[in-house]
Amino acid sequence: MSAVRLVRSEALAAAPYAFASRVDAGAELIFLAGACPLADDGSTVAVGDVAGQAQRCVETMLVALDAAGAALADVASTRVLVASSDRRDLVAAWDVVRAAFGDHDVPSTLMGVAVLGYEDQLVEIEAVAAVRRG
Repeated sequence: MSAVRLVRSEALAAAPYAFASRVDAGAELIFLAGACPLADDGSTVAVGDVAGQAQRCVETMLVALDAAGAALADVASTRVLVASSDRRDLVAAWDVVRAAFGDHDVPSTLMGVAVLGYEDQLVEIEAVAAVRRG
């Protein structure tokens, strides 16, 4: 069972994610670096394709979570960065991330930014997870 509890409130506007999450006492926090849309050789994948890059970011995030001894259900929050000022691009990335998380709809921030670190990079996903040890 995950150490993360999603928090909802009927006093707030309906949203496709929880407004907050709580982490059980004694859980270990895991802070992931931004998952990037990179191939194994370090090149950027799906150049020009926001949804394709978001999918690769999710795949990368899953590998990083596994390496840290966590899973998607252990994620307490995310931040999705999209190098675009076009809301359609942000929604395209969000749709991929939202589908990956399914019922574990963690609190998330979706932001359009001017530029990301790798050449041709359009999407990056940061995450914080929590796991029980022992």
